[in-house]
Amino acid sequence: MKTAMRAKETARLGAIRLLLAAMKQREVDERIELTDSDVLAIIDKMMKQRRDSVSQYEAAARHDLADAEKFEMSVLQGYMPQQLSEAEIDTAITAAIAASGAASAQDMGKVMAILKPQLAGRADIGRVSGQVKARLSK
Repeated sequence: MKTAMRAKETARLGAIRLLLAAMKQREVDERIELTDSDVLAIIDKMMKQRRDSVSQYEAAARHDLADAEKFEMSVLQGYMPQQLSEAEIDTAITAAIAASGAASAQDMGKVMAILKPQLAGRADIGRVSGQVKARLSK
């Protein structure tokens, strides 16, 4: 935050302040001290909100607002861990299916319960869910 202030990067500073405010709000609301996984969950939620906003702004031909949201997404992405490759995600899905003994789409909840903590912040859980569903429906 100090670096953004010194460089007079107002857009970057605004995105960082939004993140810090969301973290502080959660700490105050729940009267807890946030762990790393809690912070990743907050960032992931903010990223999802930005993606939704970008799609709505682009549909309304408001490219100026969409660009601002995309910039905030890029700032937030800098605080997320390195994203997993498709091969790493496939390996994790295969291991989770084997560990849970899942045989059909009805067992998807068991598989996702194993994968969610492993992949949180490192992969789009919605996309992973779709891949698991496709694998189990075969």
